Amino acid sequence: METLIKTLQESVTAFHTVQCVKQQLLDCGYHELEYGVPWNIRQGEGYLIAPYPSMIVAVNVGTLHEQSPLRLAVAHTDFPCLKIKPHPECAGKYYVRMNVEPYGGLLKPTWFDRPLGIAGKVVLKSDDAFHPQIRYVRSKDAVCIIPSLAPHLTKGSEQKEPDIQQEMIPIVGLDDVVKHAEEKKEKDVVQKDFLAAYLEEQWSIPQDDLLAYDLYVYNTDPLEAVGLHGELISSPRLDNLASVAALTEAMQALIHIPHGNLAVAAMFDNEEIGSRSKQGADSVLLLQLLDKLGAALGISSADWKDRMTHGFLLSMDGAHGYHPNYPDKSDPTNPVYLGQGPVIKTSAAQRYLSDSETTAIIMELCRHAGIHAQIQVNRSGMAGGQTLGPILSSVLPIPGADVGIPMLAMHSARELAAWKDYAQLRELAGVFFRYDERSNDDIR
Repeated sequence: METLIKTLQESVTAFHTVQCVKQQLLDCGYHELEYGVPWNIRQGEGYLIAPYPSMIVAVNVGTLHEQSPLRLAVAHTDFPCLKIKPHPECAGKYYVRMNVEPYGGLLKPTWFDRPLGIAGKVVLKSDDAFHPQIRYVRSKDAVCIIPSLAPHLTKGSEQKEPDIQQEMIPIVGLDDVVKHAEEKKEKDVVQKDFLAAYLEEQWSIPQDDLLAYDLYVYNTDPLEAVGLHGELISSPRLDNLASVAALTEAMQALIHIPHGNLAVAAMFDNEEIGSRSKQGADSVLLLQLLDKLGAALGISSADWKDRMTHGFLLSMDGAHGYHPNYPDKSDPTNPVYLGQGPVIKTSAAQRYLSDSETTAIIMELCRHAGIHAQIQVNRSGMAGGQTLGPILSSVLPIPGADVGIPMLAMHSARELAAWKDYAQLRELAGVFFRYDERSNDDIR
């Protein structure tokens, strides 16, 4: 479980997720490739490409032959959180507060009274306007908090969804920064906000060099083993870092296993807000990367397209587990339980990728690996979420399935899952990449 723990602890933003995955793959022998230059790729080697700082693609090239299939698995690096706005200082009486906006569909009440840190990307001046300096930062400690309102003060009030702009503005301290800033502005002295001062204090980032940033507040709570026997894991960011960690481990293991497949693990950003970005799954980036990979392997364009049509897409994302306190929120004949194995997700509305044939394929892979798989469908009348699978299959029409670990409190500041399910998801990713169709066997 070391990789899962490391990923959950270090991946506090999508940028940090990519850095964490990249370092683990480099440490086990993968080679980094640049997107905008020619590639020299050899069979039996592993490679990684990070075209943008919040998404990464790992490739492991087996001993290829004419029937070598494409095994493509995908996950996402982002998660619901709060993003810090430009000029974030909120004027107010005595308290210093920081203006934020929601990123993704976070479960708002769970963010109250949590210790929150600051992390993300800052962009600085350089000698080339088109190539500014990039720095990644992460506060070691909690620096802000969103205090809730005591129940004594809410009596008689109608319960409603918290208003982020009014009720979820984090407090960063008790100071007269606002007063001093206003006094200096009156004297026509240029003064950056308190966040710029904090960046300079913590990471020696000159305020005059700061151009822009993508900074977020994140839950600094540590992960915890929960249950009488520690069988559950409670942690921030389980959705979808559990899938990222499972893919990372599976790709690490391939370095040491001779196989005949072309294994690709793509981890995209912006799934939580619709994937419509250059680093999201709803772009042409993956197709361009795959075409470039085929050319680097010396495969003709026609042969490469044929090879891809015989491939398989495994979309990995969290699944809604049966909640014992809300039994009417699950399908009555297809509940899925924490600790009972990874879930194959299906939907008549094609919100998930799996169909009967691809479900059967995953069930067979699970049988080969000794994994107990569960089948999930949403309760009728509840749409549920959508994954990367349907988005990618619309531009890369290959068979595929949606899988993931069941969890509770999805999109909460802390989510709940079972250690056993993660271990089996990791094993499913491994057998997916290494299974040899010619011998009908799992190569280990």
